[in-house]
Amino acid sequence: MDSVKRMALFAQVVQHGSMSAAARAMGMSTSAVSQQLRALEQDAGVALLHRSTRRLALTDVGSRYYAACARLLDAAGEAEAELSAARHAPSGELRLSAPLGMAAHIGPALGAWLHDNPQLRLHLFFDDGWTDLLQARIDLALRFGQLPDSDWMAQRLGSLQRWPCASPAWLQLHGLPSDPLQVSAAEWLGMPQVPGLVWRHHESGEERLVPAHPRIASQNQPAVLRLCEAGLGVAVLTSLDAAPLLEAGSLQRLLPEWEVPALPVWAVTPHRQTQPAKVRQAIVLLQDHLARLPGAEADAAQDRKRQR
Repeated sequence: MDSVKRMALFAQVVQHGSMSAAARAMGMSTSAVSQQLRALEQDAGVALLHRSTRRLALTDVGSRYYAACARLLDAAGEAEAELSAARHAPSGELRLSAPLGMAAHIGPALGAWLHDNPQLRLHLFFDDGWTDLLQARIDLALRFGQLPDSDWMAQRLGSLQRWPCASPAWLQLHGLPSDPLQVSAAEWLGMPQVPGLVWRHHESGEERLVPAHPRIASQNQPAVLRLCEAGLGVAVLTSLDAAPLLEAGSLQRLLPEWEVPALPVWAVTPHRQTQPAKVRQAIVLLQDHLARLPGAEADAAQDRKRQR
């Protein structure tokens, strides 16, 4: 038994008033407790207890040593309580990473929860690139699309429909396409790593691979959105980004009888078995919010571990 455990055992003996009572509380035999106390005194080179057949009494040095051991037990108890509270109630700082397009949705999704838990702090990281989650000490990351391999846990929250869109000004110059292959010759705007999309007809089920070579490429999705709104080309936008602009008339959806694959939305966390309450509850709230967005569909809980 190491010295810290012997310190805890010594404090338990003093607090319970006898070795037998301490042994029962700790699930040990009385002889084992006595043996560990003797080993503690031998290592220390001093007597900590006066023993008699009827009672135990602290020596002077034992009294001072017990005070230090009691502080150790108190600190251990506080540490256990802190862990228990983290498991059952949200507290501390939640470090959340998300794409830029989610910036307007964090408040509606988490605002009431933050109000109800004043002991909880939120640190937000918005980036359409791939933030180093370990270096940034991220607790929870929202990610769209295909995930790279990693040792983190990924839970699919749902998916967002994707709609090819253009501005009224662009359509006035180029006309409204009647076939997906006509879109391939358009002035595409988008992410550089998306070379093309498979389009599927709602009624016939016919599929077509439509190549897309962006004339203007950007890793910043809000920038792509603004360029599309300005009439500089056609962009495939998530329902998250496009819905308010379609409703306002700033953009128009192309070929609504055809669909492109939905974009999966993931909650990525560093550890599955040790998720604190702040992470578990945030995932539920974000999934609930996602389910209420236009063009979004929430999934039943699905976990997977992605290995390098």
